[in-house]
Amino acid sequence: MSTLSETPQTARSARAARPSTQSIEESMQQTAHQVRQQVTESAPLDSRLRVVLLLEVRDGAQQRFLDAYDEMCHKVAAVPGHVSDQLCQSIENPAQWLITSEWESAAPFLAWVDSAAHREMVKPMHGCVNDTRSLRFSIMREMPTSPVAPRGRLQTEPRIGDGVVRHALTFTVRPGSERDVARLLANYQSPEARVDSTTRLCRTSLFMRGNRVVRAVEVQGDLVAALRHVARQPEVRAVEEAINPHLEVDRDLDDPESAREFFMRAALPAVHHRAAGTALPSEAERHALLYPVKPGCGSAVAQLLAREDELAAQDPANPVVESTIFHREDIVMRLIDVRGPLERNARAALGICGDRAPSVLGRLVEHSAADLAEEAALPRFLAECAMTPVTDRHAADY
Repeated sequence: MSTLSETPQTARSARAARPSTQSIEESMQQTAHQVRQQVTESAPLDSRLRVVLLLEVRDGAQQRFLDAYDEMCHKVAAVPGHVSDQLCQSIENPAQWLITSEWESAAPFLAWVDSAAHREMVKPMHGCVNDTRSLRFSIMREMPTSPVAPRGRLQTEPRIGDGVVRHALTFTVRPGSERDVARLLANYQSPEARVDSTTRLCRTSLFMRGNRVVRAVEVQGDLVAALRHVARQPEVRAVEEAINPHLEVDRDLDDPESAREFFMRAALPAVHHRAAGTALPSEAERHALLYPVKPGCGSAVAQLLAREDELAAQDPANPVVESTIFHREDIVMRLIDVRGPLERNARAALGICGDRAPSVLGRLVEHSAADLAEEAALPRFLAECAMTPVTDRHAADY
């Protein structure tokens, strides 16, 4: 049906035992070996989607939970692209429940789950559950069970990953407070990198453009466990409390409902990642580009940039070593690791190397240049998109 939350919430289970230094090093070496291979991870937005929501229902709230689910089912059935829903209860632990839903493709689900209508729809459930976790899968194979063909298409090829999960959070601060916020976010004490025996923080990159903040994280292992681990650290909570007065939308991280609302609005998922077939060179510099998307054009921009990334991967002279595209609604951010000055090759930096790509992008974004197809216009547009780096911390810095 939906994701009630994919963000840090109070964990009920104790932290797993910390691994030995040797096991961490072996794991990191294995991941480094995988990174040597060509990596392309592009979310298949046009294939059928299965959403799995794991819940822990509070004692005594089962009937309220069922009533809330029944009410939501009637509403979500009318959402374009929704196919079916199932509600299941664990045969081992009555407090554990599972909601699965199928969608014609990821695009209509993402449009709905990011909407204000969805946030209102799931509110009755929040008071019934202690913990939730949402997982999303594109459907690749299935055993036919009905002569009626299901709606939507299957994923055709498996995605090749590198063992690292990428995610971002974005929010806006009150105009005029940007300098204070940047100072607070740049000077926090890094939390412990080890989360448990299988999860480790790898890198956190934070950028600002105007009054918008974007924090991109890279995690080896379980993303949700890592986000919860970070949220529990006193040094991180102190910084979050310090920037609260500067936020455009108020939040209270001590209030589960307020925290859930904030992190749902702030989520900026990675929809595409490409890495060259070599390890990230030490001289590569990280940059972030925030594209000024026209209303309603976010998906088109993200898909264009993903296609262009695939074409650019065939050019061994491409200075962009790694590229990750984050997208939600009309927010599109591209995180790139580049060899050499960013301005040296504006086309590659912007992710529009194809002949027609600048003209297509020019119709989908707001920009001061008359025509992005003009080579002279690209450096100016690059400057309009470039975000200001605030901090960039690797695992060794934690």
